[in-house]
Amino acid sequence: MDANTRVPVREQDAKVRAANFEEVCLGYNEKEAQAEAARCLNCKNAQCVKGCPVAIDIPAFIAQVKEGNFEEAYQVISQSSALPAVCGRVCPQESQCEGKCIRGVKSEPVAIGKLERFAADWARENGIKPNKAQALNGHKVAVIGSGPAGLTCAGDLAKMGYDVTIFEALHEAGGVLSYGIPEFRLPKQEVVAAEVENVKSLGVKIETNVVIGKSVTIDELMEQEGFEAVFIGSGAGLPKFMGIPGEQALGVFSANEFLTRTNLMKAYLDGYDTPVRTGKKVVVVGGGNVAMDAARTAKRLGAEVHIVYRRSEAELPARVEEVHHAKEEGIIFDLLQNPVEILVDESGSVRGVRVIKMELGEPDESGRRSPVEIPGSEYEIEADTVIMSLGTSPNPLISSTTKGLDTNRRKCIVAAEETGATSKAGVYAGGDAVTGAATVILAMGAGKAAAKGIDEYLSK
Repeated sequence: MDANTRVPVREQDAKVRAANFEEVCLGYNEKEAQAEAARCLNCKNAQCVKGCPVAIDIPAFIAQVKEGNFEEAYQVISQSSALPAVCGRVCPQESQCEGKCIRGVKSEPVAIGKLERFAADWARENGIKPNKAQALNGHKVAVIGSGPAGLTCAGDLAKMGYDVTIFEALHEAGGVLSYGIPEFRLPKQEVVAAEVENVKSLGVKIETNVVIGKSVTIDELMEQEGFEAVFIGSGAGLPKFMGIPGEQALGVFSANEFLTRTNLMKAYLDGYDTPVRTGKKVVVVGGGNVAMDAARTAKRLGAEVHIVYRRSEAELPARVEEVHHAKEEGIIFDLLQNPVEILVDESGSVRGVRVIKMELGEPDESGRRSPVEIPGSEYEIEADTVIMSLGTSPNPLISSTTKGLDTNRRKCIVAAEETGATSKAGVYAGGDAVTGAATVILAMGAGKAAAKGIDEYLSK
């Protein structure tokens, strides 16, 4: 095979997968992984590592894959990442490690993400676990939230010898990995549950159904339970809405609720008592990865699905791969359009959406061109269900019940980027609770930085 071209990755056929919740991407087998790994130039000054928020030694693990040393490849990755099987599936590699790959300057970059997934999946299938600490150091740390930030922070601290307990508000660990990302992108039992078990194998304890701020406060954990430091990785689970007429109608969901009911509560399975309505036609408002997840989920539940987004395709914040998969599966993109009203029938249920056409004007603060309404261009889209995917913000429960913890105007916890340190001594924070909604890998990077910060704090 030409070294300038990636080894293709097998996928389910679009027409078949649009009607099931099985994983879309089938990944590499051993022969394919070794062939793709052979494309790596093994750069001495590896730019790909600089593009990785958790600084995996990418050339080293790929070199091991190339030689067929798959266990060694996994251990190289697990030194830096607690969730390699997750990252290999959902990281935006095209803008991070692969985006900096030297091979990609004149040809296709090495498929770093698919190789990471392969190594992690091989390790799981062969019962390989990450290396754990030799002994505990006598220090006790609490981690709030079992999403990517919390699992990463807990895993890194456990490897350093800390006695770590994660407190999770829901009945199942995994955070957004369990409730937010659909099964067809990230299998829950096979991948997420296995990654959580790997973190537990390092000695981390996980207590579910504990709502920090109600069940127990951070102050009580530190003053009464003996925790010397606390990491807040509680995410951003409070959905945003547009504030337009009709948003209170029956059949209007936040993407958060819609995905939680399908992913965590298994609404798509006949044997579960948690059905979720879609009707025949669904409108998803938004253009990010979560919007793609909601749209593709609704499609699998049998609906015709429209994505309404106020900018053009070039400005879609979702990964190119996710947009491509959505189009293949028959999702309809109504771009340069914006809802102005949810239309409601006599029973109080959604019957449609009134939208207005847009055009792009001057760039806004983010550098993207601002959408401007075109007067007189309003029209109606028929819909039974509307899913709002406009981003999320942190739940203020933790910050409002913790003395001396500063937040900003967006209700996000204020924390140092390098260490995760907050205004309260011994309390650290990272991920979406600090930045607002972002990616899994950025949350992991924040958890990693906080683990280092906590270690420095408790080692003084």
